[in-house]
Amino acid sequence: DLISTATEIAKKSRTPSRNIGQLLAEAEAKITEISSRSTNKSYTHIKPILATSFEQLEQNSQTDSEVTGLATGFVDLDKITSGLQASDLIILAARPSMGKTALALNMAKFAAVKAGVKGAVLIFSMEMSKEQIGVRMLSAEAKVDSNRLRTGNLEASDWDKLAMATDALSGTEIYVNDTAALSPYELVTVCKQLHKESPHGLAFVVVDYLQLMRSSRPNVPREQEIAEISRSLKGLAKDLGIPVLALSQLNRSLESRGDKRPQLSDLRESGAIEQDADIILFIYRDEVYNEDSAEKGIAELIISKHRNGATGTVKLAFQGKYTLFGNISTKERYE
Repeated sequence: DLISTATEIAKKSRTPSRNIGQLLAEAEAKITEISSRSTNKSYTHIKPILATSFEQLEQNSQTDSEVTGLATGFVDLDKITSGLQASDLIILAARPSMGKTALALNMAKFAAVKAGVKGAVLIFSMEMSKEQIGVRMLSAEAKVDSNRLRTGNLEASDWDKLAMATDALSGTEIYVNDTAALSPYELVTVCKQLHKESPHGLAFVVVDYLQLMRSSRPNVPREQEIAEISRSLKGLAKDLGIPVLALSQLNRSLESRGDKRPQLSDLRESGAIEQDADIILFIYRDEVYNEDSAEKGIAELIISKHRNGATGTVKLAFQGKYTLFGNISTKERYE
């Protein structure tokens, strides 16, 4: 329709006697007609919106839980965010070795294993292979040293733990895609395919990590490329009505500061990311920089942006050998 209409308009424009104003009006009318047929209705009356909102309020009031979204398993974080909310883009950023992949996998694992979320959990790993992701998740679930898993130097007691962890993880709807350098279009296509195929749709997406994606357009400036990727991830969250957790790098410049806790300005190519994100989380572990730190085994999770709620810092326990974060407030402190 569009091609034939364009051809017709071009043909008429070459007729000397045609009035330009009349021709433009005719072209606009035809294009508007095509657009109305090919796009979804883009507006909704307030009445059904309020009905849906009121229904959600009723559901929230009938539960004792403060978590209305997807629980992360980290109680202090969930108290502030009420869980990861549908349609939200959550950015998790940190310098290398802080544990951002570990924390993201812990959240994905909790959603699928402990929270019993209805729907698939999809992890895009553009840096690590799917086998490496599997080892990390086994280590965290079984609490078996990840180095021993990689080298095969396992103790007799490890095998029972690993068998139980394998059963727990195998019974979930966790999926891993380890294709390198995906474009936004490719990533969204995979998500929509799984959303359609899974009995309960797609519930949660993890992208590790944002800067390893590539633009659908060649030869664009890096900031425009990141902006396109960021917008597409936010659009995915809205279209499917699910939380999307995207990991991000931080600029090296923070290493030169006295206080190395990340700030919003440290986000690499930060403009679009900061604008599109509903929540921005930073990980800081003092022991990475200070060998004699009094905060060994402790991570600060800094909520620097929260579009619909409070910001602040929560402390988590961290056990590196299991690539596992835990709740300090419930005595999950690792020595």
